[in-house]
Amino acid sequence: MADDFTAKLDSYLDGELRADEIKAVGLHVRSCPACSADILSRVQLKRAVQIAGKRYAPSAEFRARVRRKIAARPRFSPVRVWLTAASTIAVLLVAGLLANYVGNQRLERRHAFSEIADLHVATLASPNPVDVVSTDRHTVKPWFQGKIPFTFNLPELSNSEFTLLGGRVVYLEQTPGAQLIYQVRKHEISVFIFQDGAVNPALREASGPLRHVSFNLQSWSDKGLRYFVIGDASGDDIRNLADLLKNAAKS
Repeated sequence: MADDFTAKLDSYLDGELRADEIKAVGLHVRSCPACSADILSRVQLKRAVQIAGKRYAPSAEFRARVRRKIAARPRFSPVRVWLTAASTIAVLLVAGLLANYVGNQRLERRHAFSEIADLHVATLASPNPVDVVSTDRHTVKPWFQGKIPFTFNLPELSNSEFTLLGGRVVYLEQTPGAQLIYQVRKHEISVFIFQDGAVNPALREASGPLRHVSFNLQSWSDKGLRYFVIGDASGDDIRNLADLLKNAAKS
């Protein structure tokens, strides 16, 4: 029974009870020492809060300063909220489209390099990997004349570890090009040369050393031609052969 009255003490002090309840709680408090002490402490707490509230009441000047700051703030505008939400959605949409675009570009690039790797593997698996068999660059280079719509230079290999095995005409997406086979320490390396503007744009974006599947690969463009050097040789061997081809293109 006492617990029922205790739950009503705050409401009793705040005058939120019905008349009959106020009377009943009053009678109980006067006859119950515990509730009397409890209600006394609550009254003291309320008075302390009221005194503190008055002691730290803001001055008229402070109130006026707060009102000016509130008035200076931009008012709520449904249009502004809508524009902010629309801008956020637009940013998220652009970010999503950009991520999707980058993902598609990477996928397209991977597929494009897979075609280069497939050409290399198919050549190595063929019983006749080259159409012109020669270690002499002066024999291999002229053989391509009239077979492809461009010309190129081959490096001198006498002071290198590389050996030219020969070459053949290949097609990448119906684009004719030259494939040269080199050997270094029992590793065979393919060098593909195509017209730069005729290859997949995803391939034209590549430059420098790369790695595709189990092959090291390096690609670059020079004088309108796109070069691909690919093989299971070390990255240093791929880079050294690429440097020899780059220097030959300058001569």
